[in-house]
Parts: sequence; structure tokens; C-alpha cells
Amino acid sequence: MRWQGQELGVADAAALPGMEQLNGLVRSVTTPEFAGVTFHEVLCKSALNHVPSASAMPFDWTVNPYRGCSHACVYCVHPDTLVLMADGRSKRIADVQAGDEVVGTRREGSYRRYVRSTVTAQWGTRKRAYRVTLADGTQLVASGDHRFLTERGWKYVRPADSGQRPYLTTKNKLLGFGTGGFDVVPVQTEEYRRGYLTGVIRGDASMLKREYPRSNGNGSYVAYRFRLALADSEALERSQDFLERSGVATNQRRFAVATARRREMNAIFTSRGADFEAITALIDWPATQSPEWSRGFLAGIFDAEGSCSRGILRITNGNEQMLAATMTALAAHRFKCVREPMRPNGVSSIRLLGGMPARRRFFDLVQPAITRKLNLIGDAVKSDAPLRVVSIEDLGETIDMVDITTSTGDFIANGVVSHNCFARGTHEYLELDAGRDFDTQVVVKVNVAEVLQKELRRGSWQHEPVMLGTNTDPYQRAEGRYKLMPGIVSALTDSGTPFSILTKGTLLRRDLPLLTQAAGEVQVSLAMSIAVFDDELQHLIEPGTPTATARLESVRAATEAGFRVTVFLMPIIPHLTDSIAAIDHALSRIKAAGAVRVVYGALHLRPGAKQWFLQWLGEQHPELVSSYRGLYPGATATAPKAYRSWLAKRVRPLLRVHGLDGRAEDDSPRGEPVAGLASRADARAAQTIITTSRGRAAAGLRAPARAAGSAADEASIRLF
Repeated sequence: MRWQGQELGVADAAALPGMEQLNGLVRSVTTPEFAGVTFHEVLCKSALNHVPSASAMPFDWTVNPYRGCSHACVYCVHPDTLVLMADGRSKRIADVQAGDEVVGTRREGSYRRYVRSTVTAQWGTRKRAYRVTLADGTQLVASGDHRFLTERGWKYVRPADSGQRPYLTTKNKLLGFGTGGFDVVPVQTEEYRRGYLTGVIRGDASMLKREYPRSNGNGSYVAYRFRLALADSEALERSQDFLERSGVATNQRRFAVATARRREMNAIFTSRGADFEAITALIDWPATQSPEWSRGFLAGIFDAEGSCSRGILRITNGNEQMLAATMTALAAHRFKCVREPMRPNGVSSIRLLGGMPARRRFFDLVQPAITRKLNLIGDAVKSDAPLRVVSIEDLGETIDMVDITTSTGDFIANGVVSHNCFARGTHEYLELDAGRDFDTQVVVKVNVAEVLQKELRRGSWQHEPVMLGTNTDPYQRAEGRYKLMPGIVSALTDSGTPFSILTKGTLLRRDLPLLTQAAGEVQVSLAMSIAVFDDELQHLIEPGTPTATARLESVRAATEAGFRVTVFLMPIIPHLTDSIAAIDHALSRIKAAGAVRVVYGALHLRPGAKQWFLQWLGEQHPELVSSYRGLYPGATATAPKAYRSWLAKRVRPLLRVHGLDGRAEDDSPRGEPVAGLASRADARAAQTIITTSRGRAAAGLRAPARAAGSAADEASIRLF
């Protein structure tokens, strides 16, 4: 494996909030084998973590060599992808920052609507690129793991490498309004500025040039008056700026005070003859309307005389030349419009046709200054835009990509609804920005074994049991590169400290000889997390993790090495994995692998996970949605007591039948739960249970883990 490392200075630590708890960032490393994942190698100050006294965890000390987990996949798009901001303007995703407000979506009643959404994080990665082309010309360059919202739910760009997951085909239509092939933010050229001034000044300014006799009777003089008065400061300030760039200086003052029916208006003005003549030349009609001049003209006339209300965009004027120029400019940019009948007051309106797709393309293309006219918050996510998928091309290269995390879990990318990477709260809890995504920004404590050795040699250390695997999996894929666990195991063993390991990673088998030696010196217990035994469902809920079969082989290997292994059958998912047949099948396989005990628990849907799980459920199993809303109403996160009691009555007899209830006695120290872990976890397992934080299903579930709670809740931080 060829690794590329970049040495970083201490100042670069600011890129990873929370580094003040560490000695410093050594380097950030990427590798093709872990495409999309960046490993931040750090020097930690401490290795032993004391569990807060308020926590219900059945142990007091943990060691976590990693922060984040490389088990999962990553979602990302090209840096030039346009993100619709909450102010109605578009910005490259590479330029979006944490704290920005974008447009997301939320289901309200029978409609999905556009809503404000806050960006909580933004980061870059590298992934293999695919181009998705839609019938209207919209193009999206994204990773194969990125998802877009279709009429049939969330779909990945490409199918999974193994197993199944919903993915885009040419039969799918994306939701949104598209770009119509227009997917760049244009610059404001000199021609654009001239066009803008022509539109806004001819549309709403007052220009007066008149000759007056002098009061003394000696000849005459010419008076010049230019005034542009607007209620919206954005258009006024843009006009003043564009005039100044052309050498025309203006002053600004109040034009009209606010009343109950009218907003305050300010005006820019000048009385200098040279400025007046310069303005006259600037707004002279060009012999031919260039595309840039036309863009600017449409922005200016819209700021001066345009409106967008109830989904209808109009530009109104009483001058035939202005109306004709407006229609010509719209046609030049492939917009369809119609002129409405003249009103009694002598004005007429030009109405833009094509619904929201046309309106959004108009705003992105011409870039009017007035923000309030661009708003679409509250509008329903529906349009007649031809957004059917035409093609999906593998571009054959790995490129820089960008993703963001938002409060709604989605954003509008090139005019279509795009799923974001819903970063888990684990990184926030562990003093890292959630945007340094749990799956893609993995912090590696490269000196953890050495620091642990020093801490265990302290005279104050009481050799209390230590748990590995409470926050992130110690045997995630990254361990294959960094090999931190052997040093940790040796340090604990040499100091006479008992320890337990909870993992879903099959790399555990690599260290079984070392763990066997350790078990001869101290008490060692091993537990494997296996939640889903149906391969298809497992690939949907736990993409990127070892299969149940692979994990059972690790259980078998540990058993053959002499360990009494516990399996965490969590979470049991109502209606999907809670049938007698499913539970019996799981327990049969667990028993056959040699495990001696199973800890179980019902699905726990904390805020953040809940909305995504229910969304995924609606796409994959819509027939179960009403039942889940009954089980987890409102803000309820825990399955109701009645269900938990029902589940206990179903599971416990099967545990006894299979001999997996932990009652069998054994004098061997191997596998005995540390510090009463068996009884204490059992007592809590009936009430917990696990948060679906890695259970993205097809909707990218990323539940934030919480700082303290029941044993199974704590374990769930890395179980899913």
C-alpha cells in the first residue's frame, strides 16, 4: 500500500477542533485503499479515559485509540456543485462554510417543502467520480455513494460493490428544479454592469436636463438632475457601485420616510453635468444586445420593476421600448415568456413561463441584487422539470470532492435534492467538529500505547477494569494499517490490568495469540456486535462493515482460542428482525459459532437517527411506517414498555433454549465479563437500547451519540 503523507504545522490543528486536548497533529494521510477517508495522526496527551460518574456505564475506564471509524462510506460531490443558499442565491459547495444557511427540505403534512437549513460542517475528500446527466441538461458529478432524492425515495449513484442497495437508473426522476444545463455562477463583467444600469435606471430613475434663464437676465444655464430612489438598499448600493466603477460619483440620502403602507426609500443622486452625460452614455441602447449586456439588463429591470409572488415572476413597465428589450433579452437566454394585456394605467407585464425551474435559472443567470424577491422557503418540492436520469458515467478518475452536514440532513445541489453526510454527534462528544465526519476524518492516536504504559505505571493506578470499544471500534479497518491494539493489549497485560473488548471488526483474529497470552495473566473478555443476520438488510443498514458470517467466524476463532465470547444482538428492529424465526435463526448461528452469552435490546431511535430511519422505512417498507409511528410517537426515542416486555418474553426463552443466557458456569477467567459487566449490562439491556447511529439504511442514517446513558446506549456509539 502506498501512503501519501503531508507534514502539517501546529497551526494546522485548527482544522480539527478539539486538538487542544492533544499534543499536536503530526500529519494527515490518505491512501487509495481508503478512498474518501483522511487519517489524522496525532500525539495524544492521555490514553486512559475516565467515564463520568453520571454515566450508567458498567465500567469506569476506557481506551480509544481512534476517534471516528473507517467502517463507513462517504457521500460527496464535485467542488463546483452549486448549493442553493437560504437567501435564494447559489454558491459553490467548496465555498460553503459551517454556519451558512442553505435551503433544505422537510416533509410537512402531505408535501415536502423547502426550508432553511444550517450548515454544521464542510470538508473535502477524494473519491471516484461519476457524472449523472438529467433530461433537462442538469449534470451532477458525485461519488458512487452519494444519494439523490427521486420519486421513489433516496437512491445511491451506483449499486453496492456487494449486496444490494437502491441506486439510480434511467427509470428514475430526481426531485427539485434542475439547472437546465446552467451550472456555474457567472461573473459580473463590464458589459453586465452596463446592462444592469440600463435596466435599473431606465426602469425606475428620474433624469432631468433642462435649460433655465438666469435670474439676472444674462443668458441661461442648463440644470442636470439624476435620481434613483429604491426601497431596497441592495439594488441601490449595487447601482451606486457600478456607477462609481464607471467614473460617476453619487451621493445618497433619504427620499421618503416609512409609512404604514410604504417602506422607507433612499435615493442616489448627482447634479453634475459631466456625471449626467456619463450616465446618459452608459444607458444608451447598444446596437446589438450581447449575452452579458442582456443578463445585466434583466437583473436591472427586475430589481426596478420585477416581482416574484405566488410562483409567478413578472416584469412590469409602461415603455414599449423597455418591454421589447426585456422580451428580446429573455429570448436570447432561452426563456419563454408571454406579454399580458395592458392595464388601465398604461403598463403591461411580461410573465416568465416554465415554473420554478425557469425562475431558478433566471435568478442564477441574471443575479438580481434584491434578495427578498428570490425567496422560495415554504414552497412545495414539486415541478414539471424533465429531471429523468439520462445517463450515469464512470469518469474513471478519483478527484477532490466536498460534502457538508446540514440541520435538515439534505441540501439542494445543482437544483436537485441531495442527501448530505449526517455526521454523528460522537465527534462532537469527543471534542471534534462533527463536520470532520465520523466516517471520513479518523483521528489516530499513534502514540497511544506509549502514553498508556506511562499512565499504568503511576502509583495511583488501581488496576481497575478497562473497556475497549465504547466509542469507536478498536478493530476497524484502520487498525490493519496502524496496529495500535497489540501495544495497548501488551501495556494492559504487563501492568496487570483486566480489560474487555467489544468490536464488530474481524481484525480481532489477528491478535488472538496475543490476547490468549494476556488471558493467562489478567482477566480478558471479548464481545462481538452482530445486529442483523439477513445479508440484504445488513448491507442496507451497515454498509462497509463485515458480514454477520465474517463476524461469526471471528467468534468461532476466539472460542477455539479458549475465550467465552458474548454477542451483542443489538438492536432488534421491530417487524424486521424481531420475529421468532429471525431471532431463533440468529441465536442458532451464534451458538454454533461457540458464543456463550447474548445481550439483546430493542431499537432505540434518538433525535437525528429517528427522522432518517423513518424516511428509510417509508422508502423500503412503507407498510411499517404507521406501526413505527405508533411505537415511537412524537419525540419518543425508546420502544414502549409493552413492546420491550413482549420482546423479552419472546427472546428470553429462546436464550435459555440455546444456552445463551449466561447462566452456564465456567472457572476459566477468559471471557468472564469485567467488573460485573454481564449482570449490569443485562439489567440495562431490557431498557436501552441501542442507538441506530451507523444504521444509515438507504437514507444515510447517522444518529448522534449521547454523552451518557445506559450501557447499551454507550456501546451503541460504535455498534452502528
